[in-house]
Amino acid sequence: MSPRVTDEPCFILHSYPWSESSLILETWSRHHGRVALVAKGAKKPTSQFRPVLLPLQPLRLNWGGDAEVRTLKAAHWPGGHVMPTGEALLSGYYLNELLMRLLVRDDAHEALFDHYTSAVRHLAEGVVAQSAVLRTFELLLLRELGWLPGLATLGHSPNAVSSTTPYVLMPEGGLREAVDGEAQALPGSVWAGIQRALDGDAPFSDTLLACLPGLNGLRPQLRTLLHYHSGVRVFKTRQMVLDVQALTVPAVSPAADHPQLRTE
Repeated sequence: MSPRVTDEPCFILHSYPWSESSLILETWSRHHGRVALVAKGAKKPTSQFRPVLLPLQPLRLNWGGDAEVRTLKAAHWPGGHVMPTGEALLSGYYLNELLMRLLVRDDAHEALFDHYTSAVRHLAEGVVAQSAVLRTFELLLLRELGWLPGLATLGHSPNAVSSTTPYVLMPEGGLREAVDGEAQALPGSVWAGIQRALDGDAPFSDTLLACLPGLNGLRPQLRTLLHYHSGVRVFKTRQMVLDVQALTVPAVSPAADHPQLRTE
């Protein structure tokens, strides 16, 4: 008998056409990781799937099959937050691209799934700055995958960082003291505060607060780590934002005047 999964918490990361009436869904589930599903007939106007299969909103899915692409049997929205809109929608797509590129299929990360749920909810509510939400999720993602060096010590040594000394984060070497001209450097007090937040009992909310003093410096340094480990030079959602900004504000630096669109 083919394995069957019922009432599984999921999000849709991406979808694309399959045949004239069906869709292939790249989903992320709490207990099964990334799973590819075929939603048969989902493109038909009368399909029960059509109004439900939207990205960036929590879903409960049933599926069956043991092939690489399973078959979607049922889907419903259990309530809760709705999907982000406007600029927050692009930020959400950026989170989805990170997961598509960095997570392998059928590898569950339950804690990270919960952090993603919190991130999407914050983006939808729009109360907290999008940049803080994105930096928080990037840190938690890198930590979950084992790619985030310790932030309270210098490099791979046991020596604690100095609270007033500026440091720069390297993909393999951890923190090192900054040299003149490295504007993105952050003081050891910020790095150590982020580490304590990541190790705390409420890592998402605590890290969200710990990131606030260092948002401008965190963005380029975390981007370096994500590019290094993904092998991607520019994420597609980042390029999409740059293209939109070039059309709407060609004479102004987008990074300076549109911080909410900083998807990386």
